[in-house]
Amino acid sequence: MFKKKLEVIFLSIITIAILILAKNFYDSYSYKHNDISESYKQLISNKEQEVLKLMKYHYGFSFKVPLIVTDEFKGRLYGLTSYDNGDIKIYLNKKVMRESMEYIVDSVIAHEYAHALIFKLEYIHSKDDGHSAKWLQACINLGGVNCQQYVDSRDVVIGKMLF
Repeated sequence: MFKKKLEVIFLSIITIAILILAKNFYDSYSYKHNDISESYKQLISNKEQEVLKLMKYHYGFSFKVPLIVTDEFKGRLYGLTSYDNGDIKIYLNKKVMRESMEYIVDSVIAHEYAHALIFKLEYIHSKDDGHSAKWLQACINLGGVNCQQYVDSRDVVIGKMLF
């Protein structure tokens, strides 16, 4: 009798675990193979509009660059601004959005737009200028929350992409 109850409990636990794994797999697969949610798109758009207003206020002009959400990043890089012969694009890492959307909105978009502004103003003269004092001030002016915490210059890509 006790053995039978133990078997039922054990099988119930295994069944519940398999259902949880299946749901997690489905959610992960679904997220990977579909576009980001409308709520994420709205958050990104709202922050971009805020950044553009701050750019206009602090610099007298604003310019919009393509914001591309991709899952092609290697590792946990949150965002990247590319500059290739005057063409500026911002890439956001889809893989980290689910757990870090607030950070992306609060910090990454302004951080990457600060790079775009520095490229536009032609303040980049060497690979070490990516996170210069001018970049830091631009990040703050554009509403970045964590501008003092930034990646090192090896993560700044000029003229080429990591993927």
